Amino acid sequence: MQATQSLERAEGGLRESRIPRRYRDFARQLRRSKGALIGLTLLLCMVFLAVFSPLIAPYDPIELNAQDYLQSPRSEHLFGTDQYGRDVFSRVIYGARISLVIGLISVGIALLVGVLVGLVAGYYGGLLDSTLMRLIDVMLAFPGILLALAIVSILGPSLVNLMIAVGISSIPTYARLTRGSVLATRGELYVEAARVTGVPNRLILGRHILPNVVAPVIVAATLGVGAAILWAAALSFLGLGSQPPEPEWGRMLSEGRQYLRSQWWIATFPGIAIMLTVLALNMLGDGLRDALDPRLRG
Repeated sequence: MQATQSLERAEGGLRESRIPRRYRDFARQLRRSKGALIGLTLLLCMVFLAVFSPLIAPYDPIELNAQDYLQSPRSEHLFGTDQYGRDVFSRVIYGARISLVIGLISVGIALLVGVLVGLVAGYYGGLLDSTLMRLIDVMLAFPGILLALAIVSILGPSLVNLMIAVGISSIPTYARLTRGSVLATRGELYVEAARVTGVPNRLILGRHILPNVVAPVIVAATLGVGAAILWAAALSFLGLGSQPPEPEWGRMLSEGRQYLRSQWWIATFPGIAIMLTVLALNMLGDGLRDALDPRLRG
């Protein structure tokens, strides 16, 4: 019996030893954060709705029904219907897919360009650093939402152009964050040793510097997805994002604003969906920050 227990403990210790300690500490710290767990749960629920929206939604989100227009919430239509007789519940569920895709692709564009610019500028320095950072400063001179508004106005109103505009306007955040992390890392002894021994710059950037940039970038990206969803909803509210009959949350807010006093449900439920999604991402981002930054650990 004792031999069996000892064997089980040894196997458990072996499995645990295969997982790097930093990952175990990160997971343990993340589990301690109630806010992060609540945010992660809400976010997973939104992702579940987005992935399985064709199975969950009881109606076609763009199907018109003149007989059921402006119906209040009831058993047949949980969130009521809009001015065209479309089921608001089905449109909110399908809107989760659109909004999450907008947030992820927009942040992906910003990450791809911003991290690359920050790595190059911070590592090589000199004239290249000054030139790239002056371009970033020019972009920072405009409020992000106004810069996105200008870009989408030039490109034209569409869902693709909306994601490009939000992504471009978010580039400065990740560029400056990455550059700061690179400046703090490039003077470390292991980086200097790699440079002296003739390791190519691309390998130094990829193997030694980039891993130290990942943690703050992940936190910023998590928070950035929420900001991108808000910006996209604002632009769609102004008519510069998704176009009818797309069930996008910002567009639904715009269509329901004239009915706020009488048919409140048309705009209220998309607004609640935006609030819960952004809140979930912010809570998860705060938890990730606490778990990844050793200075904030309790």
